[in-house]
Amino acid sequence: MAQPLRWGLLGTAGINKALIPPLQTSKRNKLMAVASRTQEKAEAYAREKKIPHAFGSYEALLADPEIDAVYIPLPNHLHAEWTIKAVKAGKHVLCEKPLALSLDEVDAIASAVEDHGRAVAEAFMYRTHPQILKVKEIVDGGKLGRIKAVHGSFTYMMEDPDDIRLRPEMGGGSMWDIGCYPLSYTRSVLGTEPQEVFGWQVLGPSGVDETFMAQLRFPEDVLVQFDCSFRIPYHTFMEFVGEAGTLVIPHPFTPKTGETIYLTMNKKTQAILIKGADTYIGEVEDLADTILLGKPPVVSLADSRLNITAILALLESAKSGKPVSI
Repeated sequence: MAQPLRWGLLGTAGINKALIPPLQTSKRNKLMAVASRTQEKAEAYAREKKIPHAFGSYEALLADPEIDAVYIPLPNHLHAEWTIKAVKAGKHVLCEKPLALSLDEVDAIASAVEDHGRAVAEAFMYRTHPQILKVKEIVDGGKLGRIKAVHGSFTYMMEDPDDIRLRPEMGGGSMWDIGCYPLSYTRSVLGTEPQEVFGWQVLGPSGVDETFMAQLRFPEDVLVQFDCSFRIPYHTFMEFVGEAGTLVIPHPFTPKTGETIYLTMNKKTQAILIKGADTYIGEVEDLADTILLGKPPVVSLADSRLNITAILALLESAKSGKPVSI
């Protein structure tokens, strides 16, 4: 077997706790380093998480030739900047969502990828989980008949008034943070793109959307509605409604092992158990497939660009109060 891919963490964000176990147990991947803004913080984090090497700056980690790939969990407004810097330094990248906050940023990432021959993937971990594969199998197989409507939700209570997700200059807002999930999920399962969108938002004191309601029209008159919010207790689901049946996914965005989805047809509901691995192992192995085997990533840059296109259109609609065609 070839040497495992050597990974570094570009930051010490809380989401790292989800990526560290897969990186430390995968046979094809090995967590080697972490970087922070000070050497002391990086070394303390490395000791706590049993990571071999610590760097006192992001630049120092990227300059290390012993690192093959990096995970970027930085605030939203830094995703594109550090993804491009990592690619130019010869690193492959798994970047937290959203990959970027503008189409120009996505295009700059794509240009860097083409110039330097590195792999970049946006970290929508649910996209590599067996649950969505089963959902797509049911929808694509025609069990629900022609899809007529899609509903979704992702909400939770934001307790910290100083959370960076409430800061507009850092790419804050519920749409960028969690609304991107039901949007991405819908696009992935339907396999098409929205043609027209309309959004309502409730702004908080900082000016970011703390609650957002989205309506979208997809080809063949498939109508979609989803909400996201920092001011509603935790609530997630996706529902696909067809002429012949309905499929409900209670935990679509952070699926665990042994999830259950519910297929209703002819007034009878069938519980379908989905066996699957750790939620985050799939995205780690997916990037390894891209790097080592030359397979396209599950979430391509083109896919990321289309999701961001729709997010920007929804935000524009909510600001203008008018529908936006895509």
